[in-house]
Amino acid sequence: MTDTAGGAGRARWAPGDHILWRYRGNADDRIHICRPVTVVRDTDELLAVWMAPGTQCVRPVLADGKSVHEEPLATRYTAPRTTTTSRWWGTGVLKLARPDDPWSVWLFWEPGWRFKNWYVNLEEPRTRWTGGVDSEDHFLDISVHPDRAWNWLDEDEFEQARRVGLLSAEQAGRVREAGRAAVGLITAWGAPFRDGWENWRPDPRWAVPRLPDDWDRTPVHTAP
Repeated sequence: MTDTAGGAGRARWAPGDHILWRYRGNADDRIHICRPVTVVRDTDELLAVWMAPGTQCVRPVLADGKSVHEEPLATRYTAPRTTTTSRWWGTGVLKLARPDDPWSVWLFWEPGWRFKNWYVNLEEPRTRWTGGVDSEDHFLDISVHPDRAWNWLDEDEFEQARRVGLLSAEQAGRVREAGRAAVGLITAWGAPFRDGWENWRPDPRWAVPRLPDDWDRTPVHTAP
Protein backbone atom coordinates (compact mmCIF):
# COMPACT_ATOMS: atom_id res chain seq x y z
CA MET A 1 0.00 0.00 0.00
CA THR A 2 1.25 3.47 -0.87
CA ASP A 3 0.39 6.97 0.31
CA THR A 4 -0.65 9.66 -2.13
CA ALA A 5 -0.56 13.43 -1.82
CA GLY A 6 -4.29 13.71 -2.51
CA GLY A 7 -7.23 12.45 -0.49
CA ALA A 8 -5.96 13.87 2.79
CA GLY A 9 -3.00 11.49 2.81
CA ARG A 10 -5.25 8.47 2.53
CA ALA A 11 -3.43 5.17 2.03
CA ARG A 12 -3.70 3.83 -1.50
CA TRP A 13 -3.30 0.42 -3.02
CA ALA A 14 -1.18 0.24 -6.13
CA PRO A 15 -2.18 -1.57 -9.34
CA GLY A 16 -1.29 -5.23 -8.91
CA ASP A 17 -1.69 -5.26 -5.12
CA HIS A 18 -3.66 -8.19 -3.67
CA ILE A 19 -6.50 -7.39 -1.25
CA LEU A 20 -9.64 -9.09 0.09
CA TRP A 21 -13.19 -8.16 -0.94
CA ARG A 22 -15.40 -9.42 1.90
CA TYR A 23 -19.05 -9.48 3.00
CA ARG A 24 -20.40 -9.81 6.53
CA GLY A 25 -23.42 -11.96 7.25
CA ASN A 26 -26.73 -10.12 7.56
CA ALA A 27 -27.59 -11.76 10.87
CA ASP A 28 -24.19 -11.13 12.50
CA ASP A 29 -20.82 -9.53 11.80
CA ARG A 30 -18.99 -12.72 10.86
CA ILE A 31 -17.41 -12.74 7.42
CA HIS A 32 -19.14 -15.29 5.19
CA ILE A 33 -17.91 -14.24 1.73
CA CYS A 34 -14.25 -13.54 0.99
CA ARG A 35 -12.74 -13.05 -2.47
CA PRO A 36 -9.06 -12.34 -3.03
CA VAL A 37 -8.73 -9.74 -5.79
CA THR A 38 -6.08 -7.72 -7.62
CA VAL A 39 -6.22 -3.92 -7.51
CA VAL A 40 -6.69 -2.30 -10.91
CA ARG A 41 -7.15 1.30 -9.77
CA ASP A 42 -7.53 3.03 -6.40
CA THR A 43 -8.31 6.77 -6.41
CA ASP A 44 -10.59 9.21 -4.60
CA GLU A 45 -13.27 8.45 -7.17
CA LEU A 46 -13.02 4.71 -7.73
CA LEU A 47 -11.75 1.38 -6.47
CA ALA A 48 -11.47 -1.14 -9.30
CA VAL A 49 -10.42 -4.74 -8.65
CA TRP A 50 -10.14 -7.93 -10.70
CA MET A 51 -11.21 -11.36 -9.49
CA ALA A 52 -9.37 -13.83 -11.69
CA PRO A 53 -10.71 -17.18 -12.91
CA GLY A 54 -9.78 -19.98 -10.53
CA THR A 55 -9.55 -17.75 -7.45
CA GLN A 56 -10.03 -19.66 -4.21
CA CYS A 57 -12.95 -17.96 -2.42
CA VAL A 58 -15.00 -18.38 0.74
CA ARG A 59 -18.77 -18.70 0.33
CA PRO A 60 -21.72 -19.61 2.56
CA VAL A 61 -23.33 -23.04 2.35
CA LEU A 62 -25.97 -24.85 4.35
CA ALA A 63 -24.77 -26.74 7.41
CA ASP A 64 -25.05 -30.02 5.50
CA GLY A 65 -22.83 -28.66 2.72
CA LYS A 66 -25.56 -28.05 0.15
CA SER A 67 -25.74 -24.84 -1.86
CA VAL A 68 -27.77 -22.07 -0.26
CA HIS A 69 -29.92 -21.89 -3.41
CA GLU A 70 -30.90 -25.54 -3.02
CA GLU A 71 -32.85 -24.56 0.09
CA PRO A 72 -36.49 -23.51 -0.49
CA LEU A 73 -36.95 -19.75 -0.33
CA ALA A 74 -39.15 -19.99 2.77
CA THR A 75 -36.27 -21.37 4.87
CA ARG A 76 -33.27 -20.16 2.86
CA TYR A 77 -32.32 -17.49 5.40
CA THR A 78 -33.21 -19.38 8.58
CA ALA A 79 -31.60 -22.78 7.88
CA PRO A 80 -28.24 -23.26 9.67
CA ARG A 81 -25.21 -22.26 7.61
CA THR A 82 -21.46 -22.56 7.56
CA THR A 83 -18.77 -21.56 5.07
CA THR A 84 -16.67 -23.47 2.57
CA THR A 85 -13.98 -22.69 0.02
CA SER A 86 -14.19 -23.23 -3.72
CA ARG A 87 -12.62 -21.97 -6.93
CA TRP A 88 -14.36 -19.18 -8.84
CA TRP A 89 -15.73 -21.03 -11.83
CA GLY A 90 -16.46 -18.06 -14.10
CA THR A 91 -14.33 -16.16 -16.59
CA GLY A 92 -13.40 -13.51 -14.03
CA VAL A 93 -15.14 -10.41 -12.66
CA LEU A 94 -14.14 -6.75 -12.70
CA LYS A 95 -15.61 -4.93 -9.68
CA LEU A 96 -15.99 -1.15 -9.60
CA ALA A 97 -16.96 0.82 -6.49
CA ARG A 98 -17.18 4.54 -5.76
CA PRO A 99 -16.49 5.30 -2.08
CA ASP A 100 -19.96 6.30 -0.86
CA ASP A 101 -22.22 4.45 -3.29
CA PRO A 102 -24.48 1.82 -1.68
CA TRP A 103 -23.68 -0.53 -4.55
CA SER A 104 -20.80 -1.84 -6.62
CA VAL A 105 -20.84 -2.50 -10.36
CA TRP A 106 -19.48 -5.80 -11.66
CA LEU A 107 -18.59 -6.66 -15.25
CA PHE A 108 -18.91 -10.17 -16.68
CA TRP A 109 -17.59 -11.64 -19.92
CA GLU A 110 -18.26 -14.80 -21.89
CA PRO A 111 -15.28 -16.96 -22.95
CA GLY A 112 -13.18 -15.15 -25.53
CA TRP A 113 -13.80 -11.80 -23.82
CA ARG A 114 -17.24 -11.30 -25.34
CA PHE A 115 -18.88 -8.80 -22.99
CA LYS A 116 -21.92 -10.25 -21.23
CA ASN A 117 -23.37 -7.67 -18.83
CA TRP A 118 -22.96 -5.24 -15.96
CA TYR A 119 -24.33 -6.28 -12.57
CA VAL A 120 -25.25 -3.76 -9.88
CA ASN A 121 -24.83 -5.34 -6.45
CA LEU A 122 -26.74 -3.30 -3.86
CA GLU A 123 -24.72 -3.33 -0.65
CA GLU A 124 -23.52 -1.31 2.32
CA PRO A 125 -20.86 1.26 1.30
CA ARG A 126 -17.55 -0.52 1.69
CA THR A 127 -15.35 -0.04 4.76
CA ARG A 128 -11.64 0.08 3.94
CA TRP A 129 -9.09 -1.67 6.11
CA THR A 130 -5.44 -2.49 5.67
CA GLY A 131 -6.16 -5.79 3.93
CA GLY A 132 -9.13 -4.88 1.76
CA VAL A 133 -12.76 -3.78 1.94
CA ASP A 134 -15.77 -5.10 3.88
CA SER A 135 -19.46 -4.68 3.11
CA GLU A 136 -22.87 -6.28 3.68
CA ASP A 137 -24.96 -7.54 0.79
CA HIS A 138 -28.51 -6.18 0.48
CA PHE A 139 -29.98 -9.04 -1.61
CA LEU A 140 -31.48 -6.89 -4.38
CA ASP A 141 -29.52 -6.55 -7.63
CA ILE A 142 -29.80 -5.11 -11.14
CA SER A 143 -28.63 -6.63 -14.42
CA VAL A 144 -27.63 -4.17 -17.16
CA HIS A 145 -27.27 -5.49 -20.69
CA PRO A 146 -24.98 -4.29 -23.48
CA ASP A 147 -27.95 -2.56 -25.17
CA ARG A 148 -28.47 -0.59 -21.91
CA ALA A 149 -31.69 -2.41 -21.04
CA TRP A 150 -31.89 -3.36 -17.37
CA ASN A 151 -33.95 -5.51 -15.01
CA TRP A 152 -34.23 -6.20 -11.30
CA LEU A 153 -32.79 -9.43 -9.91
CA ASP A 154 -33.50 -11.40 -6.73
CA GLU A 155 -36.59 -9.45 -5.71
CA ASP A 156 -37.99 -12.65 -4.16
CA GLU A 157 -34.90 -13.07 -1.99
CA PHE A 158 -35.02 -9.41 -0.98
CA GLU A 159 -38.63 -9.74 0.17
CA GLN A 160 -37.93 -12.99 2.01
CA ALA A 161 -34.95 -11.43 3.80
CA ARG A 162 -37.25 -8.61 4.89
CA ARG A 163 -39.93 -11.05 6.08
CA VAL A 164 -37.51 -13.00 8.29
CA GLY A 165 -36.00 -9.86 9.78
CA LEU A 166 -32.62 -9.70 8.06
CA LEU A 167 -33.67 -6.26 6.81
CA SER A 168 -35.80 -3.89 8.85
CA ALA A 169 -38.59 -1.99 7.12
CA GLU A 170 -36.46 1.16 7.33
CA GLN A 171 -33.40 -0.56 5.89
CA ALA A 172 -35.45 -2.17 3.12
CA GLY A 173 -36.73 1.28 2.22
CA ARG A 174 -33.16 2.60 2.00
CA VAL A 175 -32.17 -0.32 -0.23
CA ARG A 176 -35.10 0.36 -2.56
CA GLU A 177 -34.12 4.02 -2.64
CA ALA A 178 -30.54 3.06 -3.48
CA GLY A 179 -31.84 0.82 -6.24
CA ARG A 180 -33.85 3.67 -7.73
CA ALA A 181 -30.76 5.90 -7.61
CA ALA A 182 -28.76 3.21 -9.41
CA VAL A 183 -31.48 2.95 -12.06
CA GLY A 184 -31.26 6.72 -12.51
CA LEU A 185 -27.54 6.38 -13.09
CA ILE A 186 -28.13 3.59 -15.61
CA THR A 187 -30.79 5.58 -17.45
CA ALA A 188 -28.47 8.59 -17.66
CA TRP A 189 -25.62 6.25 -18.64
CA GLY A 190 -23.32 7.81 -16.10
CA ALA A 191 -20.01 6.51 -14.74
CA PRO A 192 -18.90 3.76 -14.69
CA PHE A 193 -21.17 2.49 -17.49
CA ARG A 194 -20.02 5.14 -19.97
CA ASP A 195 -16.32 4.72 -19.22
CA GLY A 196 -15.45 1.81 -21.51
CA TRP A 197 -14.54 -0.70 -18.81
CA GLU A 198 -15.99 -3.48 -20.96
CA ASN A 199 -12.87 -3.07 -23.13
CA TRP A 200 -10.50 -3.42 -20.17
CA ARG A 201 -8.22 -6.47 -19.90
CA PRO A 202 -6.09 -7.70 -16.96
CA ASP A 203 -2.31 -7.57 -17.04
CA PRO A 204 -1.23 -11.07 -18.15
CA ARG A 205 1.65 -10.93 -15.66
CA TRP A 206 -0.72 -10.82 -12.67
CA ALA A 207 -0.75 -13.93 -10.52
CA VAL A 208 -3.99 -15.25 -9.04
CA PRO A 209 -4.18 -13.96 -5.44
CA ARG A 210 -3.97 -16.53 -2.65
CA LEU A 211 -6.70 -16.94 -0.03
CA PRO A 212 -4.91 -16.38 3.31
CA ASP A 213 -5.48 -18.68 6.27
CA ASP A 214 -6.71 -15.72 8.33
CA TRP A 215 -9.22 -14.53 5.69
CA ASP A 216 -11.79 -13.79 8.43
CA ARG A 217 -9.45 -11.75 10.64
CA THR A 218 -10.68 -8.66 12.43
CA PRO A 219 -9.80 -5.67 10.23
CA VAL A 220 -7.45 -2.86 11.11
CA HIS A 221 -9.31 0.09 9.66
CA THR A 222 -7.78 2.82 7.50
CA ALA A 223 -9.09 6.30 6.72
CA PRO A 224 -12.46 6.22 4.89
